[in-house]
Amino acid sequence: MLPAPFDVLPETAYRVLNLDAGETLFRQGDPSRGIFYLITGSVRLLRFARGGETIVVHRAGPLETFAEASLFVDVYHCDAILEQAAQLVELRRDPVLRQFHSDPLFAMALTSRFATQVQTYRRRLELLAVRSAQERVFTALAEGFLTGDIKTFATEIGLSHEATYRALSHLVRRGHLIKTGRGKYCVKTT
Repeated sequence: MLPAPFDVLPETAYRVLNLDAGETLFRQGDPSRGIFYLITGSVRLLRFARGGETIVVHRAGPLETFAEASLFVDVYHCDAILEQAAQLVELRRDPVLRQFHSDPLFAMALTSRFATQVQTYRRRLELLAVRSAQERVFTALAEGFLTGDIKTFATEIGLSHEATYRALSHLVRRGHLIKTGRGKYCVKTT
């Protein structure tokens, strides 16, 4: 059930959770229990700005881990709210850290997993720096960021869903994209 490197953890190091859409997994400031591996569904990690705006820190999808920093801090730095019903695994903090300290291969594999995730997050930040909505949408599609619905995609790339729909329509009309179904697009190859 668990991918490497977590598959070496004893059964007492984790528990499987089944949660419904809208449920809260943890809140900002809650004591850190561990990290999570998402099997199915989706989870949004949210922070709230002083003006009351909601900031999506991350949207975790199937086969991803999230709340990794909680291994090394005492409290969660954001809220985790189920966007869709999900099955996930809570990987308890203390057993994971014991394995990390006692097993160099586990430590290297875990570090490698986290480094790969950091690279993906950085690429998302690079996308946010692209000023043209059309260019941002095209680049995000080409890199496989459209994995759910268009509104979620728009939020992840920092555009309103209206601007995203307009950019998609323009890119289809210009022949850069092919619409393959409702909310489904692919980059046109030569």
